[in-house]
Amino acid sequence: MYDPTVARLTYRALLGRRRALILGALPLLLIVIAVVVRALTGADDQTAVNVLGGFALATMVPIIGVIAGTGAIGPEIDDGSVVYLLSKPLKRPTIIFTKLIVAIAVTMVFSAVPTLVAGLILNGNGQQIAVAYTVAALVASIAYAALFLLLGTVSRHAVVFGLVYALVWEALFGSLVPGARTLSIQQWALAVAHKVAGGDLVTSDVGLPTAMVLLVLVTVLATWYAGQKLRALTLAGEE
Repeated sequence: MYDPTVARLTYRALLGRRRALILGALPLLLIVIAVVVRALTGADDQTAVNVLGGFALATMVPIIGVIAGTGAIGPEIDDGSVVYLLSKPLKRPTIIFTKLIVAIAVTMVFSAVPTLVAGLILNGNGQQIAVAYTVAALVASIAYAALFLLLGTVSRHAVVFGLVYALVWEALFGSLVPGARTLSIQQWALAVAHKVAGGDLVTSDVGLPTAMVLLVLVTVLATWYAGQKLRALTLAGEE
């Protein structure tokens, strides 16, 4: 189910100079914000929750997921270079699974690590807030990577649709509209964060059992359907 050659090519595509700079911009901004906020307000648990929840989890993680998930396969489909992979004796689900693992790893590194660093800067992990949001970022990275990898497989406008989802649904509706929160990966991840942190500082509109089921369901279904869509791509020589 995992092919090292496909993984190497995908890492190379995702971590090229241009895309790496884009991936690193938001984490750097988060850490700068954390340093400035800590210097101005000192260590404060509620402030840490506001920054990590309002910017890191609601905005940074889904946007990095868009870049990593769609970038893992979308450009290859757009420019036709995916034909190289399809011409190899590789099962389509193997290609998708390998690219998913790479997208998850990249999303985790560029979202969870800076979230932990920012949390430690903001309040030194008081009340386990930094660790809670780091775990939430790790969990959300898996679902986002799968969802946006699927988008990259089915649409040539995957980045646009992904950004609309990330910025409008997750950052806006997922934070403000009660009904939309139930269908928000952000809220599912927050349910995990609430379990880690305990107390009332970190909250979610979704219970932990429901959140875990939905996270697994979205990840599995998105990965499966992406494999089916890639399987449907037919080489000219196979027609």
